[in-house]
Amino acid sequence: MSLTPPQLADIRCLAFDVFGTVVDWRSSVIREGESLGQARGLEVDWAAFADAWRAGYVPSMSRVRQGRLSWTSLDQLHRMTLDRILEDFGITGLSEADKANFNRVWHRLKPWPDAVGGMHRLRERFTLTTLSNGNMALLVNMAKQAGLPWDCVLSAELARHYKRDPEVYRMATRLLDLSPQQIMMVSAHQDDLNAAKDEGLRTVFVMRPLEFGPEARPDLTIDPSFDYVANDFHDLADQLLSRSEARQSLALS
Repeated sequence: MSLTPPQLADIRCLAFDVFGTVVDWRSSVIREGESLGQARGLEVDWAAFADAWRAGYVPSMSRVRQGRLSWTSLDQLHRMTLDRILEDFGITGLSEADKANFNRVWHRLKPWPDAVGGMHRLRERFTLTTLSNGNMALLVNMAKQAGLPWDCVLSAELARHYKRDPEVYRMATRLLDLSPQQIMMVSAHQDDLNAAKDEGLRTVFVMRPLEFGPEARPDLTIDPSFDYVANDFHDLADQLLSRSEARQSLALS
């Protein structure tokens, strides 16, 4: 479904999931892994390495969410996972500087081709913010290097909870001084959207079929309760801005 023009007029802010929705983490990690491998003489299946690193994402955060680990930033969780999978892949000989720099690949992720242009269009009408599990330093560095035009950077670190804990979505409404209905969550992950919807936020599902690579077959079955479904950020801008313009036309007629 989609919001009527008057309902859409109430939306003040688009809050974006980042990893997989705005940036292509997999290709970015593979690219930097290949560069590291060439520099250090490593023979590694970097696609499998990237997938293994990402596979540790949810379990590591779950340890924090369940209280089995005290609050730990995503940078630290990524490093803990990296140290483990370096052993799993039999990779040795990297210096501490090599490991620290490679761990910061998550600060240097490249955006999807449509992301920056689509965001600039959406920013003409809406406030754009992150609502990400990435820590503040990571998100700020990524924005600077990738040219992401955020008006605001909100991190789960500010709530000291990880999505999909409700405290993260409530933090966004509190800090932005908006009602939940004035914020629309934009994500390629349906569980993220469902958690946001449970807190009263509006929802946009952006399909990223290549997030896990060209061989992946993600489930793109669409929950009909989402307010919008878009193929990419330009498609989303077409939908939201055209309806906004339609409302303005009605108001003038």
